[in-house]
Amino acid sequence: MTSSMAARQLGFEPFAASSPVELRPNWTEADVQAVIVAAYRQVMGNEHLMEAERLTSAESLLRQGYASVRDFVRALAQSELYRHKFFHSTPQVRFIELNFKHLLGRAPFDESEITEHVNLYIQKGYEAEIDSYLDSSEYQENFGESIVPYYRGFATQPGQKTVGFNRMFQLYQGYANSDRAQGRNKSAWLTQDLARNMANPVRTPNFGRGLAGNTTGDRGDLYRVRVSQAASGSKPQLRRSISEYLVSYDQLSPTLQRLNQRGSRVVDISRA
Repeated sequence: MTSSMAARQLGFEPFAASSPVELRPNWTEADVQAVIVAAYRQVMGNEHLMEAERLTSAESLLRQGYASVRDFVRALAQSELYRHKFFHSTPQVRFIELNFKHLLGRAPFDESEITEHVNLYIQKGYEAEIDSYLDSSEYQENFGESIVPYYRGFATQPGQKTVGFNRMFQLYQGYANSDRAQGRNKSAWLTQDLARNMANPVRTPNFGRGLAGNTTGDRGDLYRVRVSQAASGSKPQLRRSISEYLVSYDQLSPTLQRLNQRGSRVVDISRA
């Protein structure tokens, strides 16, 4: 995870500062309304919806307890509204990029993931393509039945490739932006980077400046990685310790992976 300053510069501070939206037992009307709003925002790519476009039947099933949050997300992604916005009007690879973003909260890591979903759609069709995200172990482990999908690609997580951070910013384009108003919706965004197995630079939305320590540095440079150590054993950790590591560009990604496996939290990466 980046520092709060980097989160501000890169435009994802609202996500870094907020908690996942979950429908817990004994929920109130305000709770279910918050879930509905968050699900529309996430699945429909932050696009404003007219009142007549809302899926009132699916909302009613959720409100009455006959559908889980995952069921509601599935209803949105399987709807004619979603097809109109992201399937009929976009190339297939762009559609798959957005499915990863909307339903798993991340960007595709490599070209093999795109190929897998292209083949799935060709062989089994639209519904199977959508269901493959919602029925995956990745979805269940991160969101389960009661959490609205959210953008996970901004933070380092177990099992996630560090290049996912860069890929996510290629698809993100700012908190107030919508996925149909980005100007490049007629083509896929990650095709070249995925084909070359390269990580794209991470840049601020306003100034085009890169985030130090990612992909724009010289391979001879050293980077300072500041880490908050995780609690060890069964005793509570009363004081949080910060450690620093100096690593070369070539060792940056392996180092982040090792720290991630240990349960450490990366709080800042900067050029030394």
